[in-house]
Amino acid sequence: MSNAKSIGIFDSGIGGTSIFHEIHKLLPLEKTIYLADSKNAPYGQKTIEEIIALSYKNTEKLLEMNCKIIVVACNTATTNAIQELRKKYDIPFIGIEPAIKPAALQSSKKKIGVLATKGTLSSELFSNTSSKLTSDIEIIEVIGKGLVEKIEAGKANDDSTYKLLKKLLNPFLKHEIDYLVLGCTHYPYLIPQLKKILPTQIKIIDSGRAVALQTKKVLQQHNNLATTSQGNPVFYSNKNPRILERFIRGKDFKISYLDF
Repeated sequence: MSNAKSIGIFDSGIGGTSIFHEIHKLLPLEKTIYLADSKNAPYGQKTIEEIIALSYKNTEKLLEMNCKIIVVACNTATTNAIQELRKKYDIPFIGIEPAIKPAALQSSKKKIGVLATKGTLSSELFSNTSSKLTSDIEIIEVIGKGLVEKIEAGKANDDSTYKLLKKLLNPFLKHEIDYLVLGCTHYPYLIPQLKKILPTQIKIIDSGRAVALQTKKVLQQHNNLATTSQGNPVFYSNKNPRILERFIRGKDFKISYLDF
């Protein structure tokens, strides 16, 4: 593999940009190519077969674009498809899983909440991970129904989203959790709203920083870190690039429509 190749990132829309920002912050010399598959969002309501097929499609496009590593910046795609991707393609894949382990280790009440899509919470990988790590921890799971659609529509900070969140968060408040794990890469964009609703003692945790560190580690293992700047990040959306634009902070970043 060549150091000049790019880091590929894909998600079922704009949510994975929360992962992009962490990777770009840690690895500013790397060129990244981001695919927002907003046309097919949300993945969380699709069948396993559909999720795997979409993950293959996105991977093929990033390989066409000369990527050296692919970050599956979608919890649903990771938990349902990453094992299949690793079997099929000879390239490193970095996955995203809800940060249950750090939450479980730090929780003093031994009660943590997980807000995620149906696809993530019902996956075999999530079930295996949570059962291994949390034998003495009570996990309260809530499906964030409707949240991805709100964020994809650019309504993360709307009153309607606040009302929906207030309803969804009730089980967490009732069980008096002390950690809330965000199990979808879209959800960090809801943190300002979450902080308005949740008591200050509930800590919110997501996977962004850990994913960036793992990406760097794997590139180092393959002796494949860029040593000079490889160019600005490039972003593609197969629906509405203007919505993606709102989540990208960088005037020199190229954001385009692409039918994939």
